[in-house]
Amino acid sequence: MYLKKTTRKKDNRTYLSIADGFHDPVKGHSRTKTVKSLGFLDQLEKQYDDPITHFKEVVKVMNEEKKNRFISIDMDLNEVIDSKMKRKNLGYAALSKIYHELSLHTFFYNYSRNTKAEYNLNNIMKLLVFMRVINPTSKRGTLEEKGRLFENTDFTLDDIYRSLNHISKLSESAQKWIYNRIPNRKTETVYYDLTNYYFEIDEQDELRRRGVSKEHRPDPIVQMGLFVDSDGIPMSYRLFPGNTNDCETMFPFLTQIKHSFNVGRVIVVADKGLNTSPNIIDNTLNRDGYVFSQKVRGANKELRDYVEAETGYEWIGDDYKIKSRIYPRIVYVTDMYGKEKQIRLDEKQVVFYSKAYDRKAKAEREAVVSKALDLVNCPSKYNKATSYGAAKYVKNLEYDPKTGEILVSKKQPIFDEQKLKEDEKWDGYYAIVTSELDKTDPEIIEIYRGLWKIEESFKVTKSDLEARPVFLSREDRINAHFLICFISLTILRLLQKRLGNEFSAHKISESLRKIECSHLKENIYLLDYYDDVTDAIKNHLSIDFTKKYLKLSDIKNILGDTKK
Repeated sequence: MYLKKTTRKKDNRTYLSIADGFHDPVKGHSRTKTVKSLGFLDQLEKQYDDPITHFKEVVKVMNEEKKNRFISIDMDLNEVIDSKMKRKNLGYAALSKIYHELSLHTFFYNYSRNTKAEYNLNNIMKLLVFMRVINPTSKRGTLEEKGRLFENTDFTLDDIYRSLNHISKLSESAQKWIYNRIPNRKTETVYYDLTNYYFEIDEQDELRRRGVSKEHRPDPIVQMGLFVDSDGIPMSYRLFPGNTNDCETMFPFLTQIKHSFNVGRVIVVADKGLNTSPNIIDNTLNRDGYVFSQKVRGANKELRDYVEAETGYEWIGDDYKIKSRIYPRIVYVTDMYGKEKQIRLDEKQVVFYSKAYDRKAKAEREAVVSKALDLVNCPSKYNKATSYGAAKYVKNLEYDPKTGEILVSKKQPIFDEQKLKEDEKWDGYYAIVTSELDKTDPEIIEIYRGLWKIEESFKVTKSDLEARPVFLSREDRINAHFLICFISLTILRLLQKRLGNEFSAHKISESLRKIECSHLKENIYLLDYYDDVTDAIKNHLSIDFTKKYLKLSDIKNILGDTKK
């Protein structure tokens, strides 16, 4: 607040008032309001020896009171809701903290200096990353919601689309930049997996190809391979055409990131889709280790006999048993002359059985079996596409090659009891193969269990960050989209770790989304959400979301502190 002096032109008289400035969120600029009208100076001189000095002291006291958090606001009970007024999000301050700790603002600013772009690439990137966590939507939708952040968003939709071309070029360098700014990386064990993302278009190109979709959709897909470290923090990702075989992606990718990130020997953990002779050989020659799952149902007879035999198992309690052995593995390689050779490698096979997993497998199969029985009784209800999954338990299925309809004119479909019994026989059994012969069985199982970290990362990316479906068509924009999702995921995972891994990524993003404030009057905002995540953020990041009322200057200080 300050003492305002206004000179009236018609008689040159000076009028005194106490005024205060505030930011008008609707009009987008600063305004002044009169706190108290005092009167004309010549009249006030009859009451005070020096009115100006006197009221400056009054203002000083009022500012001290205001500073001490005691303020009064005049509320007009007849005031109507302003349709242009939007609630502001403040939860993104926690994301801003991690973003700036990774010095991503420096990375994008340095790149921008070498371009002729009129927009600020860092400001665009912050909007796209923060909104991907708190309100994931299209690029157009993100721009329309930019007013929800207390950030500089002086750019257009065209600027955003133009920026995607630059962001695409920065994919590898941004991943390396982030990797090198996360201290104490644990890379003795790394986890690798792939997933696919579908597009809401039918067109295919070199990247978007029809392949084996995890959602069993016919749309073109792109595959993402992702490595995470022992803490579940993303290390690097790569995009592959949708029709690429999973097993062909791992080793070239691993070699590249080991070289780029200067990573030493690693133990790669992956599921059975990556358990192939070329990957085993490449890992061995590269002096790396591996822990892969091994299918039991459908494995060779020798392994199935070993799993089925009761000898050697050690029961742990009444529900769990385990055994292992060192067993030679024969892999085939092709030499420089094109000749195939056999190589013998010793690997450890760890087999375990869990009654809980047994019950879980049977419960999950119930829906498929029920569908198979219905298919047998009413085959006309299904076709080749809709019978997917259940068809494995039905014999005598024939499809019309043109329409995909089930043909019943020659043979009646029959439920395959033998197939069901064979599958149920292996419920609850799991096998793991590894190069780490000296590690104990519990150590191997514990290492393999860490694979859930990458599986959850894909789940977070697809659900909380809504990385799919992808509506972009240009390859550079697709690459930019996935880099934005990767950075968002990494920041979310780092925040999860900073909060002591007490909360899921979903819980954190949900809370950040709800930490919003409403503009009351002048520069005062009302916060109305509180949970245990806000408490943890205060304790671990020193960002206080627990105060009910905040001045705009307080909010700017909070956000300013995240950028230091």
